[in-house]
Amino acid sequence: MSKRPSELKTKIFLDGGDPKETKEIIGLLGFLDGQTTNPTLISKNPEVEERLGRGKKFSKDEIYNFYKRVVREIAGLIPEGSISIEVYADFNTVPEDMFNQAKEMYSWISNARVKFPITKAGLTAATMAVEEEIRINMTLCFTQQQAAAVYSATKRAAKGSVYVSPFVGRLDDRGEDGMSLIANIIKMYKKGNGHVEVLTASVRNIDHLLYGIYLGSDIITAPFGVLKEWAEQGMLLPDSNYQYKTNLKEILYKEIDLNKSLHNFDISHELTKAGIERFSNDWNILIE
Repeated sequence: MSKRPSELKTKIFLDGGDPKETKEIIGLLGFLDGQTTNPTLISKNPEVEERLGRGKKFSKDEIYNFYKRVVREIAGLIPEGSISIEVYADFNTVPEDMFNQAKEMYSWISNARVKFPITKAGLTAATMAVEEEIRINMTLCFTQQQAAAVYSATKRAAKGSVYVSPFVGRLDDRGEDGMSLIANIIKMYKKGNGHVEVLTASVRNIDHLLYGIYLGSDIITAPFGVLKEWAEQGMLLPDSNYQYKTNLKEILYKEIDLNKSLHNFDISHELTKAGIERFSNDWNILIE
């Protein structure tokens, strides 16, 4: 069995909703620091796909209980890790509803972390969660402004209790260099108090993984295929001469004052809206 490279400072998470993949990745790497889940990943769980293939959907209670069972199984495989569980949110979901879901989901396992979208309602719910000392992961981040808003909304949180998840692959898909956003947020956060950790998400390939490690991302979550490929390559790490090569358009760094109040930040982004629509649709299609 492999084991965690001693020089690796970045935490490595699996992005997935199937405990069988979790077991296999732990076997390949010899370690795993956590796992991120979301409605789309749960909809791709083999049990869910098999049930839908029989033409049988879930009641709302059934799908939540299924999600809980999957999360508990994953948590049992990574008892010292961090498991992100995502609230249901569409464009009409109010902060109180997100917060109530968060309290319920947080009770499922001892190592839970609840995911909220970076919207006005999601940030309000996050502020409420921080007051209750609920660990959170702010998802669907696509700009420095959004990351600054997360910092502001959660400034009373304990260090290590907040993640922000920039989605690099979805930026790449439209010709923007998603990894430059990671570099920009890490640079911006160095001017703060360190209470928010950067979780590189929507990783599509080994280069995303290696460059995230090189940049010093606190955490990287990657799908099964990328982590399997990394294991097969001997879990090589980038050295000081590592260069990330891309033809995508660089996202330029902006000077942003992290001490400004939350309402001063522009948190709108079309990819955040598209992400919410996708996650809610993937959830709703499961329910009869």
